[in-house]
Amino acid sequence: MKIGILSSGGDCPGINATIRGVGKTAIMHYGMEVIGIHSGFIGLLNKDVQVFDERSLSGILNLGGTILGTSREKPFRKLLASGDSEKPEIIKKNYEELGLDCLVCIGGNGTQKTANLLSQIGLNVIGVPKTIDNDIWGTDITFGFNTAVNIATESIDRLHSTASSHKRVMVVEVMGHHAGWIALYAGMAGGADVILLPELGYDIDKVNEAILDRARRGKPYSIVVVAEGIETPDKKRPSDYITRAIEAGTGIETRDTVLGYTQRGGNPSPFDRNLATRLGGHATELIANGEFGRMVCMKGDRVESIPLLEVAGKLKLVTPDHDLIVQGKRMGVTFGK
Repeated sequence: MKIGILSSGGDCPGINATIRGVGKTAIMHYGMEVIGIHSGFIGLLNKDVQVFDERSLSGILNLGGTILGTSREKPFRKLLASGDSEKPEIIKKNYEELGLDCLVCIGGNGTQKTANLLSQIGLNVIGVPKTIDNDIWGTDITFGFNTAVNIATESIDRLHSTASSHKRVMVVEVMGHHAGWIALYAGMAGGADVILLPELGYDIDKVNEAILDRARRGKPYSIVVVAEGIETPDKKRPSDYITRAIEAGTGIETRDTVLGYTQRGGNPSPFDRNLATRLGGHATELIANGEFGRMVCMKGDRVESIPLLEVAGKLKLVTPDHDLIVQGKRMGVTFGK
């Protein structure tokens, strides 16, 4: 058998570990041929590929980013919008000309949606979920999330000392457009006093009252963690809006820090390296067994798979009854309401 591997969407710690997990399992255990496809689906449109062997897959386990490169190309976008696009047919033609028996798509929500559409036009596809946001439906966790939470938590830890020294409120903005998983996990691990998530909404007056209440109880500084996807008036940057609103509403000096792309850069954590290796290995096992049109996933501590059709177009969001939210409220953490 001959398989192709591509990574699509934003970069994420653990992609290279996944490529290695898929490729080495395919070559060394199943005797398959493996090619890497550059720049996501653009590489499949242009037949920009390289042949992988065991040596070319060595030394990449701990590397951040992706050795294949990536892009946000969505070949079905124009087809879905107007019914006119040649790209899916070009991909299918090139898939056949390259002699592929399966395509492994490493990516987030958009990539899994594209993988499902490719499956529907006749390609053998396996999806591997990838995102630091941890918002892909159907899997308990995605690689990249643990690394991002570690980075964000370390940053929050470092801000406690300056907040305490200057008796300030420190607002920390972390990634998460639709889902607040990073804000929740890093906020709780970093001892934040206020955590604002896109899923829950917030009342700025209640946020200010919580901060003033801490000050009245002899706690002159506060840490506020906000996800980048929370709603703000006129779509202002969340950290900037929340910082200004807190200072105006409380009279306490307030400063903001935006962690940005540092959360998805650098080397993957040991947890993410092992998770990516397991997911990649299981993807190859599915190929060997002829189980196509599926996405590998984590259910508890077990690696399983689900149909791509079930994943496409869905998000896994934080719910108000999540145990970290329940426990946080019991300990006095404010979630904006």
